[in-house]
Amino acid sequence: MRRISTNLFLILVIGLLSLPSWAAKVDTLDVPSAAMNRTLRAAVVLPAKYKKAKQPFPVLYLLHGGTGSFRDWLTKVPDKTLLHQLADQYNIIIVTPDGDPTSYYFDSPLVKSSQFETFISKELIDKIDNTYRTVRERRGRIIAGLSMGGHGAMFISSRHPDLYAAAGSMSGVMNINTATWKVPADFAKSRSENFVKLLGPPKEGNSPYPGYTMVTLADKLKANNLPLIFDIGVDDFLIEGNRDLHRQLMENKTPHDYIERPGAHTWDYWGNSLPYQLLFFSKILKMNGVMND
Repeated sequence: MRRISTNLFLILVIGLLSLPSWAAKVDTLDVPSAAMNRTLRAAVVLPAKYKKAKQPFPVLYLLHGGTGSFRDWLTKVPDKTLLHQLADQYNIIIVTPDGDPTSYYFDSPLVKSSQFETFISKELIDKIDNTYRTVRERRGRIIAGLSMGGHGAMFISSRHPDLYAAAGSMSGVMNINTATWKVPADFAKSRSENFVKLLGPPKEGNSPYPGYTMVTLADKLKANNLPLIFDIGVDDFLIEGNRDLHRQLMENKTPHDYIERPGAHTWDYWGNSLPYQLLFFSKILKMNGVMND
C-alpha cells in the first residue's frame, strides 16, 4: 500500500478546509402576475437547514435597483456567495424578485404592465408561501432593497404594514424628484421622463409626486410604527433625499436606524451593507419568535 506523503496530505486537508462552508440552495421560480398579464422570475435562496427541518422559515424579500434584474444580488456583489452565507447564518429564505429596469415598485396608474406594488405585496408572497415552507404571517416577513429597490421596500411596506415585520433600504431613492439627485443632466432627464410615463405630469415643488415618494410619507411611517433601517454612503448621489427623510423622522419622533458610512452607489457598498441589515432584522425575527437556531 502506498503511503500519502506528508506534503500531499497537508495539501488535501487545506483544500478541504478552503471549500465553501455554505450549503444554501438557489431555485429560480416563475411567478405569474395576473395584474400585469405576464410572468416574472425570482431567485429563491434556501438555507442548508431547509431540507431537513420541518418548521417554517422567515423570508427576506430583497429588491434590486434600477436597470437591474432578479439575478443582481447573486451575480453582482463582490462575494458571489454572500446570500448563501446569510441564508445559512440566519436560517432565512431570501427571495430576489424581478422588478423591471425602472418600475420603482409602485402600481402605475398609466401603464398596465407596471403594477409592481401588487406583484411584490400580493402575487409574489402568495407564490412563495404556496411553494415553500414559510412563516405565513407578517412577524416572519421582511422587505429590503438597494437604490430603486430601497425605495420599493420602504414604499411597499409603508402601504402594507400588515404584511412585513420590518423594512430596510440601502442607498434608496427617498425622493424621486431627480432635481435632488447629484447626477448628470441627461440621466436626470431620462428618469424624469420615466416618472412622467408611469405617474403623469409632476406637481410643483420639491416633491412632485406626493404619496409616491418617501419624503412625503414620514407621517405614514410614524403611524405604521414599523421597524426601519436605512443607510447610505457619504459619496452617494442620493444622500440628500436620505438625509431629508431622516430629519423628518427625527422631527416626528419615528423610531428608526439611519447610518451614513464611507462609500458610494456601488456593489462594494451594498455587499458591505446587507450583513448589517440582516443583523438588524435577525433581532426583530428573534423577538417575534420565528428565528430558527
